Amino acid sequence: MRIRLSVIALILSGIGLVAAAPPSQPPSSLSEQHTSEVAGSKAPLLQLGPGDSVNIQVYGQPDLNGIVYVSDDGTIPIALTGPVKVAGLSPAQASARIEKALRDGKYLVDPHVTLTVTESRSQRVSVLGQVGKPGRYPVQSNTSIFDLLAEAGGITELGGDLVYILRPDASGNIARYPISLKGLSEGAKGGSEVALTGGDSVMVPTAPQLYIYGEVTTPGKFKVEPGMTVVQAIARAGGVTLRGSQNRVVIKRRKSDGTYETTKATLSDLVQADDVIRVKESIF
Repeated sequence: MRIRLSVIALILSGIGLVAAAPPSQPPSSLSEQHTSEVAGSKAPLLQLGPGDSVNIQVYGQPDLNGIVYVSDDGTIPIALTGPVKVAGLSPAQASARIEKALRDGKYLVDPHVTLTVTESRSQRVSVLGQVGKPGRYPVQSNTSIFDLLAEAGGITELGGDLVYILRPDASGNIARYPISLKGLSEGAKGGSEVALTGGDSVMVPTAPQLYIYGEVTTPGKFKVEPGMTVVQAIARAGGVTLRGSQNRVVIKRRKSDGTYETTKATLSDLVQADDVIRVKESIF
């Protein structure tokens, strides 16, 4: 009897241990942890690179002060220590590395180094697509996408409100981040991807367009705005001529199977990309 009771007690205690064991971590938590680690390992926004001009100030050591350039191998010449690797570092990180080199070489006991960028040549971003002056432009850590687009001559009439930041990752693959300029201008948050770094490319694609012809003042191709109606599209084309009729408007629209369908339109209908609008002559 005692043996049976002992066995039952052991079984019950085992069940209790199993129930008390913590559940395995769900995949979502692991994913979030990995994401935070990746986010914590991001490179600094302003990185030093070949061609950059930097001003070095060593407190209490005027002989070590001066303006130098980052060489092609990513180093800068420092008196006493020789070349110090700074490529890929932020100015603060580069200052700390120079301090360590002076301290490890026993040249200074407690050095205090300040490094500032006087001219950045390595941190450039390419601006492509529908802008006034496509090209490569220098960026600083506080350069916004609006600053960059303004320097590139602004977005043309055919440019869209949705632009893309193209950024190479560690493996060389290009990641694409869509940025809504309208959302940013209206105060939308969550823009860690909006911060620009050297090597990025900003692509401004052509906005969705429609075509208007017939009895309008200025037939042609026009940008489709969000929520645009037929009457707004006609207004973009200069309005209906004296011979035209707002009641005789048709839209030729591509269907999902690739064929076109022509339907009678009302002025309040919403337009779509690649619509072809025709304003016909008045019957009377």
